[in-house]
Amino acid sequence: MNLLQPGQRVRHPGQPDWGLGQVQSVIGDRVTVNFEHAGKLLINAALVELEVVDD
Repeated sequence: MNLLQPGQRVRHPGQPDWGLGQVQSVIGDRVTVNFEHAGKLLINAALVELEVVDD
């Protein structure tokens, strides 16, 4: 399991067209991410492992 932090850049492995996302908040398995092309979305980290993008 990733230990995501607010401010990290991520991609959703199943939705590449959403573009790069920035983690807004992490509360348990609930990760809010603001994606370039999909806006702000709540991701269940128990079901989806977001890919961290190194700057």
